[in-house]
Amino acid sequence: MSEIPEGISPDARETWPHPELIQSWLGDAEVDFELRPGEEVAVHDDPEAQAAARRFRDTLGCFASGITVITTMSGDEPVGMTCQSFASVSLDPPLITFIPARSSRAWPAIQRSGRFCVNVLAADQEHVSGQMATKGIDKFAGISWEPAAATGSPVIEGTLAHLDCTIHAVYEGGDHFIVVGKVEHLEAHPEDAAATEPLLYFKGRYRTTDS
Repeated sequence: MSEIPEGISPDARETWPHPELIQSWLGDAEVDFELRPGEEVAVHDDPEAQAAARRFRDTLGCFASGITVITTMSGDEPVGMTCQSFASVSLDPPLITFIPARSSRAWPAIQRSGRFCVNVLAADQEHVSGQMATKGIDKFAGISWEPAAATGSPVIEGTLAHLDCTIHAVYEGGDHFIVVGKVEHLEAHPEDAAATEPLLYFKGRYRTTDS
């Protein structure tokens, strides 16, 4: 059995659902399908499956959400990924969740570190979301950040808020993982006048509350 990364509950593995949960629907064809910004999901190349996937995406696209960037440190290198799927879970203890794709290249580094920071993007940070969602580049080029107080994970300059977390539990969820984090420290950034409106994602487009 592999070593459990620091921050993950020792009994987390026992609560994971069976890995074949939805594999029969996904199939094995490597057709890229973008479900969320920066995350690719392989969908079976059957036209009916492609149409079902499109309906799934379009329907869920009716739910507007904020955009976050999940960060950690891998050795001395910062790691980041754009993540639309983020939510609060519990007040006592303070828990949150984010949902990376199995294909995410950043998630293995986050899992190994056992800690991460959720950066809540402001309306003027669409470029940050795009850059953190692009493969094969230096994701932090031109982006200012500082270490978070509890874990040292990158806090991106100009964000609305950040939540500094350790990994509490990880569950399998089909073609994604459901990551539950325990909040060790958090801050809102109201002092930044430029970060007064959130960056949103709705029906396949970036939006904001600023009319």
